Amino acid sequence: MWTLILNCGSSSVKFAVLDPASGQVRLTGLAEKLGAGAEHAPPGTGATIRFEVDGERQHRPLTSGTYAEAFDAIGQRIRTLPDPPSIGAVGHRTVHGGTRFSGSVLITPEVLDAMRECIPLAPLHNPANIAGIEAAQAAFPGLPQVAVFDTAFHHTLPDVAARYAVPDTWYREYGVRRYGFHGTSHAYVARRAAPMLDRPLEDLNLITAHLGNGSSVCAVQGGQSVDTSMGLTPLEGLVMGTRSGDVDPGLHEFMHNTAGLTLEQVMTALNKHSGLKGLSGGLSNDMRELEEAAHSGHAAAQFALDAFVYRLAKYVAGMAVALGRVDGLVFTGGIGENSAYIRQRTVERLGVLGFHLDAEANANLPRGTRGLISAPGSVPVLVVTTNEELAIALETLRLVTGDPEDRPALTEEHPA
Repeated sequence: MWTLILNCGSSSVKFAVLDPASGQVRLTGLAEKLGAGAEHAPPGTGATIRFEVDGERQHRPLTSGTYAEAFDAIGQRIRTLPDPPSIGAVGHRTVHGGTRFSGSVLITPEVLDAMRECIPLAPLHNPANIAGIEAAQAAFPGLPQVAVFDTAFHHTLPDVAARYAVPDTWYREYGVRRYGFHGTSHAYVARRAAPMLDRPLEDLNLITAHLGNGSSVCAVQGGQSVDTSMGLTPLEGLVMGTRSGDVDPGLHEFMHNTAGLTLEQVMTALNKHSGLKGLSGGLSNDMRELEEAAHSGHAAAQFALDAFVYRLAKYVAGMAVALGRVDGLVFTGGIGENSAYIRQRTVERLGVLGFHLDAEANANLPRGTRGLISAPGSVPVLVVTTNEELAIALETLRLVTGDPEDRPALTEEHPA
């Protein structure tokens, strides 16, 4: 069953057409600069859509820059493919399901209402996800559509890992707790790691590190998430591309009192101008550029890398507490899969946990491939390529064709 995968942001749509059974991809692409005012943008600066078929890219402008126009263009391009695939379902990457969703779900009016109730938890992401779903329903009427939540995999966090030490009413009335993100990726790479270790997933305690512009680590016990680094929002945890990760909450009041910054200005700085970008003095949030600059002697770039590695290693060690026994460390994501330097520096700090790297295997692992990079006698260290589009397609296939009893229902917990 060919599946259309959509990842709708506030001004973009990333898409792919693939067969979840074989993993074959027929079409990928990205629509950008969507939204209000797109039709009034100066020539050459407005909304565009890019298609990639068999390694060849095609660009074209979009006139109105709406979701509807983007989806119409996607539908037209699918129909003009050689031997055009018949789309059987649409799978949506959705960000925040709060406590309402313990897994992926077929999209119904009730599901959309529950997603709207979660908007306070993800005011930037959920409205875009909902708008994209509604536009896709109009563009592809009659097709079953599935929501795959970033937070759902972490629904199994025990209370000691999920709860903040804040007034109980904040949790009971407003849903203030740790939700975690990147769940689709963490679940996928844990499943892929099990056969590489020749052990059933149910018997494995893994630490998975999804490292990209957004980064998080997860403790996966028997295929279930038992702790993770991100929290109520994707801002908590590791040093990331432009996000600060952990800071003292008192920072907000301090910057207001000393610099006159508003709460909105502080949050913008922590989300968009911090992390690797902030530590490098604004040089870059791109790990490749920072590694190149650091190797050329750029002190601030080197410090940004050092801080990234330190926070990452510290969180990996913390996940060992959640697991009790660690059977493997898995690197994934754009940085985790492709930066031998970051993997090396991180594992060097984890010798106390029994991790030791095979320097040659780490350095020579081809980009975009998976493999074992640990030394003999070490707790296994693996690189596993993530494929969130395929994971979403597999979930979509399961929900559309599987036993209705396997389909998770909305929970009856508080709305958040």
